[in-house]
Amino acid sequence: FPLFFQVTCNSFTISNGEMQDVGVGLYPSMSLLNHSCDPNCVIVFEGYQLLLHSVREIHIGEELTISYVETLVPTRERQKQLMRQYCFECDCLLCQNQEKDAEKLAGEEHAWKEVKDAVNEVRYPKSKEEWKHVLARCQNLLSSHEGHLPDTNIYQLKMLDCAMDACINLESWEEALYYGSRTLEPYRLYYPGFHPLRAVQLMRVGKLQCSQGMFPEALETLKQAYNIMKVTHGTDHSQMKVLMEIKEECEAMMRLQ
Repeated sequence: FPLFFQVTCNSFTISNGEMQDVGVGLYPSMSLLNHSCDPNCVIVFEGYQLLLHSVREIHIGEELTISYVETLVPTRERQKQLMRQYCFECDCLLCQNQEKDAEKLAGEEHAWKEVKDAVNEVRYPKSKEEWKHVLARCQNLLSSHEGHLPDTNIYQLKMLDCAMDACINLESWEEALYYGSRTLEPYRLYYPGFHPLRAVQLMRVGKLQCSQGMFPEALETLKQAYNIMKVTHGTDHSQMKVLMEIKEECEAMMRLQ
C-alpha cells in the first residue's frame, strides 16, 4: 500500500499531441515540483519525454509550480481530488477566491447534473458504431438543454468536446467545426494566458476551418494557436511542426484563390 501511494502521488499522466491521456509514467525529478491551481509552468510530452515550460516570467527565488489537477473543475472538486490523492488543501488565490466557479456551474442545476452524468459515462469508443451512439447521445442532450445551459458551463463544454471528437471520428467535418467553434470562448475564459489545452483546441478548430475552405478564419485561429504553443510546447516540438504545416497549407490555398 505505501508503495502504491507513492506511485500514485508522484506519477504523471502521459498525453499525446492532442493532450489525450495515453499512459502513466514516473519522473522523479519532476515530482519535486509543488502544486498551484494557477501555476507558472506547464508540462507537455514529446513521446515519453516530459518537457517543462514556464508560461510567465519567473522572478529570482520564485518557486516553480505545476497543477496536479485539471483546473477546469470547480474549487470544491479540485480540493477533494487534491486531498484524496495528495493529502493537502490548496490555498492559492484561485482557491481562496473560488474564481470562475459561478460561470463553471452556470445554468439550471438539473440540466448540468444530467449532462455531467452522461459525460462521466462515456468510454472511449473503439468503432464507428460506438461513435455514432456517443454522437446521438450528445446531440440529444445538447438539443434538450438548449437555452438552459450556457456553453461556459463546464459539463456543457465537455459535452461539446465529446460531440466534436465524435464528428471528427465519423468524418463529419462541418458538424465537428460547429461544435468546436462553440468551445473557443469557454476555453479562452478558463485557460487564459498560455495553456497547452487551449493551443491544441485552437489548432483543431483551425484545421477544421481549413477543411471547410474558411482560409482567412483558419489562418487567424492557427496564428492564435501558434502564439500560445511556442510558449507551452516550444518551437521544436512535433506538434508545433504539424501546426506549421497546416498553417502553410492554409496560406498556399489563400494564394490560389
